[in-house]
Amino acid sequence: MCGIAGYWGGVPAERSIAERMACCIETRGPDDTGVWADDQAGLALAHQRLAILDLSPAGHQPMHSPCGRYALVYNGEIYNHQDLRRELEKEGGAFDWRGHSDTETLLAGLRHWGVQGALERVNGMFAFALWDASERTLFLARDRMGEKPLYYGRSGDTFLFGSELKALKAHPNWQGDVDRDALALYMRHNYVPAPWSIYRGIAKLPPAHYVVVCEDGRDVREPVCYWDLAKVAQQGVNAASGEPETLTDELDALLRDAVGRRMAADVPLGAFLSGGYDSTTVAALMQAQSERPVKTFSIGFHEEGYNEAKHAKAVAEHLGTDHTELYVTPEEAMAVIPDLPSIYDEPFSDSSQIPTYLVSQLARQHVTVSLSGDGGDELFYGYGRYFTAERIWNKLGRVPLPARRMTAGLVRHAPGQALERAMTALPKHLRVQHLADRLPKLAEILAHPSGEAFYREMVSHAKRPDELVLGANEPDTILGRPDRLPILPGLSERMMYLDQKTYLPDDILTKVDRASMAVSLEARVPLLDHRLVEFAWRVPTPLKHRDGQGKWLLRQVLYRYVPREVMERPKMGFGVPIEHWLRGPLREWAEELLDEKRLREEGFFDPLPIRKMWKEHVSGKRRWHYYLWDVLMFQAWLDRWK
Repeated sequence: MCGIAGYWGGVPAERSIAERMACCIETRGPDDTGVWADDQAGLALAHQRLAILDLSPAGHQPMHSPCGRYALVYNGEIYNHQDLRRELEKEGGAFDWRGHSDTETLLAGLRHWGVQGALERVNGMFAFALWDASERTLFLARDRMGEKPLYYGRSGDTFLFGSELKALKAHPNWQGDVDRDALALYMRHNYVPAPWSIYRGIAKLPPAHYVVVCEDGRDVREPVCYWDLAKVAQQGVNAASGEPETLTDELDALLRDAVGRRMAADVPLGAFLSGGYDSTTVAALMQAQSERPVKTFSIGFHEEGYNEAKHAKAVAEHLGTDHTELYVTPEEAMAVIPDLPSIYDEPFSDSSQIPTYLVSQLARQHVTVSLSGDGGDELFYGYGRYFTAERIWNKLGRVPLPARRMTAGLVRHAPGQALERAMTALPKHLRVQHLADRLPKLAEILAHPSGEAFYREMVSHAKRPDELVLGANEPDTILGRPDRLPILPGLSERMMYLDQKTYLPDDILTKVDRASMAVSLEARVPLLDHRLVEFAWRVPTPLKHRDGQGKWLLRQVLYRYVPREVMERPKMGFGVPIEHWLRGPLREWAEELLDEKRLREEGFFDPLPIRKMWKEHVSGKRRWHYYLWDVLMFQAWLDRWK
């Protein structure tokens, strides 16, 4: 795993600038630094290396092709690079390999097959920049599911790119104006979705795309898609078939291969283990292919509702892994908060960013690579919200829209607090918890015209972010445009597709990448092997959720390795008690960031609704912690980077 950065513009190129850009992302690769410049073109490439495969100088980057035409900086791992070497040797004759790094294989493939041809063959996670000196063309590319990040764009007269925004900010031509439209998107999603970034003129390269840059960085072409998830989904569901036992065998074999390929490393390796189905599947398949106990890691909290460590320990004992757990106090967890703006580098407010960083920090004390179980929920119908959305919409969708909107108006004006107080006279099992919160949400649900619009509402934080962010005009995204969706049979498939396109790369994978890279740990995600993604779309939906359970087929594979009784427990999120912290130990910190005078002077938010939410939350009248955490993480980010 590594970090990459570079710029194009200004002759001759100054290596010292590229060095500063690389230095900002040193934690992504502390083992080696490399800078190279094409002085005539005014282009510089920089690389920070975390040595995983081929620890020798033969893996140093920027790496040049033997002919001298190409230069490559690359972040990631190519899991089929040995297969690609054999294919290259078969097609292209003898290769004078200098080492056994996947970087050298990738460069040879790009040279032999071209960018499109190489990308279609590669199985891995990556972001890279390839310079073609003969054509004076720069290619930037990103992996299929978006495991590795890549930002790019023009600032002033200079084209910039890098693994993280902080690398771009180190260039003297950096301008960095906050994009208020992107801020509105952030307030809806708790992350800034690709292709936007928080800065005007700077984009995130979408997953499964590459972009061509010419004319000294002035001509930035439209990104090209080399693997289309929409086509994968549509073709998959149209061909979905198979008997449960046959599909279980096929999934077992695919998982074994995906996990096995991600166990290749010349450094110590382990796995995150929460005790849930996804991480347990990964750990079980690692242990099944390992001659010694696999190192596994989990974080525990003393608050019962947030503690998964005891379940992870039970799984580890059954599998026989070398397990390490760390119980974290609230004070230790909250101590991470001041570092979050630097770690995430862009406003990001999924509060599970805190335990993700802590478990990465724990793992890095023992290993350099850790496998993660992310992706199972999106591929195999694992989220509880999928069940909730289908259950509610199947009933609501039958009611005519005008009637639903009329009812929504009545519910919106219902006295939630008074009803909540009146319910105290009822037996506990008849009371509705948090009724004052739920009635406004119900009103929003009733008014939606389609299942997709309803799902967008479910996964949104701020429902009307334009009213919070001053001067913003929230852009359209695929979540708000059902017409951009592939033709899929029902709401189940559309929800999974939407999450694979948005929530998975922009929230889950961003969270894991930044948290792990902040401590120089490489995180690998076997369930997002593109062959598994394609297979999952060919699995009939009734085999993904059955008898009220999600991930049914994945569970059948896991039960071959771990007894059902070890796994059967309620699903628990990987979170922290932000709701209570904001009323307690974080209250003073939050009050300072949400100060009305400060909000007015900064000019990004309308202070009135934010102050209203804050007062209601502190008093216990309403629970606004998710919405407030969005504002707080932006405010903390602004403090760090303004």
